Amino acid sequence: MDLDDIDSAIIAQLQLDARQSNRELARRVGIAASTCLERVRGLHERGVITGYHAQLDLAKIGRSVQAIVAAQIRPLSRTIINNFHDWATPRPEVLEVLVVAGGDDFLIRVAVQDNERLHAFLIDHLAKRKEVVSFRTLVVFQQSATTAITPLTMT
Repeated sequence: MDLDDIDSAIIAQLQLDARQSNRELARRVGIAASTCLERVRGLHERGVITGYHAQLDLAKIGRSVQAIVAAQIRPLSRTIINNFHDWATPRPEVLEVLVVAGGDDFLIRVAVQDNERLHAFLIDHLAKRKEVVSFRTLVVFQQSATTAITPLTMT
């Protein structure tokens, strides 16, 4: 998908502050407000912008313990992978589910209140899944993430 410099600038600005007005966005990008509105609509229609969200401080909402759980499932089949993914994704402890290649089949990022809740998730829920043959848990001590992604240009 081709993104020109204006599209890239709009995307960068929206990632910094998605709540800014169209007028402010246009000013920051250096284009007319009507052009900006059409560009943003086009980015939505093309599926480049898929939504907006509020970023939360997990500790302030009582979920200060984070972990990455690497899980292996067997037997491997599309149905079992899909069923496990569908089970894990809506769980309240789960922030993210990744289906991966390599030694593990899933990486599951969880955030919970304390170590007891993490243990409960692992033992009372994950370990009881018959398709889970093993899992490893990595407790997260610090996190930094890129919140603004610059579109890559094709060369």
